[in-house]
Amino acid sequence: MNVSMPLSRETTEPLLRVENLTVSVPVRGARAARAKGTIRIVDDVSFDLGPSRTLGLVGESGSGKTTLARAILRLIPASAGRVVFEGRDVATLPPRELSALRRRMQVVFQDPYSSLNPRLRVETIVGEAPLVHGLVRTARQRREHVANLLTRVGLSPDDADRYPHEFSGGQRQRIGIARALAVEPRLIICDEPVSALDVSIQAQILNLLADLQRDLGLSYVFIAHNLGVVRCISQEVAVMYFGRIVEHAPTDELFANPRHPYTRALLAAAPDADACRASATRETARHPLPILPAEPPNLFAPPTGCAFHPRCPIAEPGCREVPPSLHNPPHLPPVHRVACHLADRVSEAQKPPPPSTRP
Repeated sequence: MNVSMPLSRETTEPLLRVENLTVSVPVRGARAARAKGTIRIVDDVSFDLGPSRTLGLVGESGSGKTTLARAILRLIPASAGRVVFEGRDVATLPPRELSALRRRMQVVFQDPYSSLNPRLRVETIVGEAPLVHGLVRTARQRREHVANLLTRVGLSPDDADRYPHEFSGGQRQRIGIARALAVEPRLIICDEPVSALDVSIQAQILNLLADLQRDLGLSYVFIAHNLGVVRCISQEVAVMYFGRIVEHAPTDELFANPRHPYTRALLAAAPDADACRASATRETARHPLPILPAEPPNLFAPPTGCAFHPRCPIAEPGCREVPPSLHNPPHLPPVHRVACHLADRVSEAQKPPPPSTRP
């Protein structure tokens, strides 16, 4: 996939700052005592996202990616921590200010079939929110606004009079993107936006998102399972496991030099070998990436110490006792953080072979 992304890394205040965010849910019934009354779906997550940047969020199903996104949007309450967007703490805003702020944070959903109301025409689907927020005042203004948005996402203005069932999956996702753009957001959370589409259509949607970011200065939190897609669209990647970020680095750095055993296992499982596996160091062929055994931990009985240790191929006794913090190991770029006691050992296994002495 050929997706052009802006590469500017100017130092600016982050558009979005997530600080020690935790989301816990109560547990009732027989499992309540076992889980001590609550379970943590998101556990002490922190990151910054700058303007016109894309953070790829990856991990297995159940790792907490979508819950984290919902907490950022304040669709579910956070148990601890802060979400600061455009300098304002989202959790402390009164309802009126929160409604105005939400116009600046939008979402594109995974399923383009179920995310659009089949009873409404496209003009209503895309044009309702601008009318509610006062961006348009009359029916004529709304129709012109919708026509401009449809043109921007690669559809025809005449499509405003049609219903969702008259479009293909890729066209429906373009409508979903137009709906997100309708209220002039600065941040769009993309929750698996291409996973339900054919591969050829995925490339078109990714290129559209890249063009919109370049033209409008948008920032994305891009949730995906497909590491090839994440590498195409993101400037930085955060890997989540059991509700925590276990590795966070610029995209090229993470794919070329994965330091957490879980990240390496995800690369091994990636179906797109050209986009993912081939980007690892040359030593990968001599030190194969591990395949994860067993299943993810039980939320009701989380493991002690590092949550990954029951599945980790290099775990030591100390890993079962002390949970690792997300830190910058020695000899790594300052922007590369890993939550692993043995990150240096992983790096030793990945050192490239010495240069060949053959002519």
